[in-house]
Amino acid sequence: MARALYIHWPFCAKKCPYCDFNSHVREGVDIAAWQAALISDMRAEAEVAWGEALTSIFFGGGTPSLMPPALVAALLAEAERLWGFDPGIEITLEANPSSVEAANFAALAGAGVNRVSLGVQSLDDAELKFLGRLHGADEALAALETAQTHFGRVSFDMIYALPGHTPELWQERLTRALSFGTGHLSLYQLTIEPGTRFASDVRRGRLVPLDDDEAAQLFSITKSLTEAAGMPAYETSNHARAGEQSRHNLAYWRYQDYAGIGPGAHGRRGGVATVRHKKPENFLAAVARQGDGIAEARALPVADQAAEALLMGLRLTEGIDLAALSARFALPVSGLIDEAALARLAGLGLMWREGDLIGVAPPGRSLLDSLLAEVVADTLVAA
Repeated sequence: MARALYIHWPFCAKKCPYCDFNSHVREGVDIAAWQAALISDMRAEAEVAWGEALTSIFFGGGTPSLMPPALVAALLAEAERLWGFDPGIEITLEANPSSVEAANFAALAGAGVNRVSLGVQSLDDAELKFLGRLHGADEALAALETAQTHFGRVSFDMIYALPGHTPELWQERLTRALSFGTGHLSLYQLTIEPGTRFASDVRRGRLVPLDDDEAAQLFSITKSLTEAAGMPAYETSNHARAGEQSRHNLAYWRYQDYAGIGPGAHGRRGGVATVRHKKPENFLAAVARQGDGIAEARALPVADQAAEALLMGLRLTEGIDLAALSARFALPVSGLIDEAALARLAGLGLMWREGDLIGVAPPGRSLLDSLLAEVVADTLVAA
């Protein structure tokens, strides 16, 4: 059962124009009410998602660094009481690199957080303004330095393939990002998500994204520079030094069980998919009414589980073991993948196969969604 726990904090100071995550801006937040609700939700989940001690906890959002450190400490204490902690547990908290939030880093480390993921996004003030961020480049660098002082492991995010990004510019930006010595970087191409302000801007002609060929060139530069720096991709957008991979995110990509609590949080446990109410007020009402925030708990057919495992696992550069997947879901390999499509894509250098192991080759990583649509067996897609 679940060995990973995700806790969602839904509040932000401002909604970014590219963001489609479950985040909300509120004038005030009743911390005591949220502590009680999240603990109730956690206790309800622990009754069914029991198992071995937790190996990872991830505070996502929203902006979890807006949580008072005392609240983080209370949630961690309850999680340890309910599940127990593995001696090497990874406890990650997403943080904005503002001076106000960086001031809490020492207290957050004291509460038990041992890994932080900073939403730097850019080291250029004009780009940060375009992205709707509230921090500046100097503030982000100061927060990064503070984080490296207080946390054993630090990662930060960068967004590239912005309008006007040339290969030379991105090479300069990424070279600088790599110079700060963190063990992990998440490097995301700007994606125009439905329902965001950027999607409206594109529709109205106010924003023109880079075309696919330009973005692919920047992706290639990303691969070359990170590999040369000893931080190769272990997942499509995530790069790490040896041993610095996000253990929590690996649980997702390896399709291991995890419990998800808080507004909009998803979970997978024992073949059941759970999702919590998204709107904060609806989540609180659900917890008051039924003791948890669950909006839906749905048993997944085996074919759906296998399809999800393939879709997640093929994001990893390590690939997936078809024999292990076949045994896990009691499905023949031919029921998992389209072997003719795999052979064709391997022949084109876009995928690879080594015995029972298959994966996406570097030239195919920027085409991941298209490749998955071709290689996953029709029987799984239809299911």
